[in-house]
Amino acid sequence: MVDLLDPSNVITRMFNAQKYDEMYEYCKNLLEKIPNDMVALQNISLSLIYLKKFDEAIIYCNKVLEIKNSDIYALKNKIYALENLKQYEKVLELSQKILDYNSKDTWALNSMGLALNELNLHQKALEYYDMVLGIDPNDVTALMNKAISLSHLGKYKDAINYYDMTQTIDSDLKEIPLAKSRLFEKLDMPDEAFLAAQGVLNKDMDKIKNDAKKNKCSVFHQFCEEEFEKSNK
Repeated sequence: MVDLLDPSNVITRMFNAQKYDEMYEYCKNLLEKIPNDMVALQNISLSLIYLKKFDEAIIYCNKVLEIKNSDIYALKNKIYALENLKQYEKVLELSQKILDYNSKDTWALNSMGLALNELNLHQKALEYYDMVLGIDPNDVTALMNKAISLSHLGKYKDAINYYDMTQTIDSDLKEIPLAKSRLFEKLDMPDEAFLAAQGVLNKDMDKIKNDAKKNKCSVFHQFCEEEFEKSNK
């Protein structure tokens, strides 16, 4: 039988209900009774992150790390707070600390890449995204940010391919069609830019272009015609 009054269960209910102020007050009361309560310390920092009080969240993360300096949950919360405070050098330091414990932690590898991107070290960031993709080829964060890194380096065709891979895995990412379209524009490929903006995958573009050529019409008209036929079906 579940103990509804158990602090972990109370905190979980508050978190799921997005009652972060109440969660903070509840954890604060627990800490007044037991200052080193790990459940309270971990979750008060989490509540403060969601309340966007990042400096204060770091204070509680540090209290956890004073008790257990290898606590991964506290390290990740602290990294998230530091990212929001744009302290990317510190993000690199803490992400490396996690990787010293587990070199295959994809979350930490992605954090390293993201921090390096923010420091304009895009070539170095690619190394970390490649490490992630070596572990999980379908990691959307790594695919997406590898595309962004390649774009910054002027490797537009490669960037488009990685955006396309990401779109194939997660078609709900609304920013991808526009990002792909802009890169096709940079490559002076207006038909592909138009199709990309409509959410068309790279593999489907040639068929639309070839059909437009056969029907002696523009790619725009061919696409509209095909969309009209789909809607009728």
